[in-house]
Amino acid sequence: MTRTMHAATYSTFGGPGVLSLTEQPLPKVAPGEVLVRVRSAAVNPVDWKIMAGGLDGMLESTFPIIPGWDMAGVVEAVGIDVPEYAPGDEVIGYVRKDFVHGGTYAEFVSAPVRTLARKPSGMDWDAAAGLPLAGLTAYQVLNRLGTGPGMTVLVHGGAGGVGQAGIQLARHAGARVIATASEHNHDLLRSLGAEPVSYGDGLADRVRALAPAGVDVVADFVGGVLDVTTAVLAEDGRHASVADRNVVQAGGQWMWVRPDADDLDHLAELVDAGDLVVNVARTFDLADAAAAVAASIEGHTAGKITIEVSS
Repeated sequence: MTRTMHAATYSTFGGPGVLSLTEQPLPKVAPGEVLVRVRSAAVNPVDWKIMAGGLDGMLESTFPIIPGWDMAGVVEAVGIDVPEYAPGDEVIGYVRKDFVHGGTYAEFVSAPVRTLARKPSGMDWDAAAGLPLAGLTAYQVLNRLGTGPGMTVLVHGGAGGVGQAGIQLARHAGARVIATASEHNHDLLRSLGAEPVSYGDGLADRVRALAPAGVDVVADFVGGVLDVTTAVLAEDGRHASVADRNVVQAGGQWMWVRPDADDLDHLAELVDAGDLVVNVARTFDLADAAAAVAASIEGHTAGKITIEVSS
């Protein structure tokens, strides 16, 4: 008899309403993969952009699709040639594959070893699930831009999951951080070590008031702010965006986060050392995955949205 699992799936592109709880076959475990019992999954904007068909020209999709790339869970079984893990190991993963089909909004997911790291011991399951994509995105952007001691970094979108990670990682690298956010999130940004500035008209002037000589690095995690970036960037400054491909025309880099076990291990070490935290804003049950996606689309949460899958 084929073993099955509960999963949130959709069989046509659309909004959150296309998502429903269904029974699906347990994933097959290829060589170099492990089967993970998912404890918690995190919702990211890329999930609903894929669901809406926005990346159909970039990624192959096979319906029904289980969304989600972020998760924390326990290894259930290992495939051929996997000396790194054994059943019972607690792991986190940015489980992005080369096609869209079997994601992490499910009781089980098959995960290539290259997408995994051991779960930080002091993190609860929801926070751990919120670390991989956001942490890797911020870490890889800041690394690519050569962020280091004595630099001034501007983070666009400081209150989001990626922005919060970016603030902490830039501070850990020895940089001064200015970050944008709505005023009600300014205390949160200060607690992470950033100097907050408000969105809206005059943003470039507000940043220049804090950094008259310009900023050395701009990390754009929201998009639509290229004019501000170019207005505040120092003459030899560097910038990148994960949300606006037009940065390339202005000398910046358009980046897409990569699964990287070594990078994820490093982030887990920072968490265990107390140098990186993940704030979870809202948590939903797997049966309410559509509501979790809708909350992400609304964009009013300061931190990660997670889905508790199993206990």
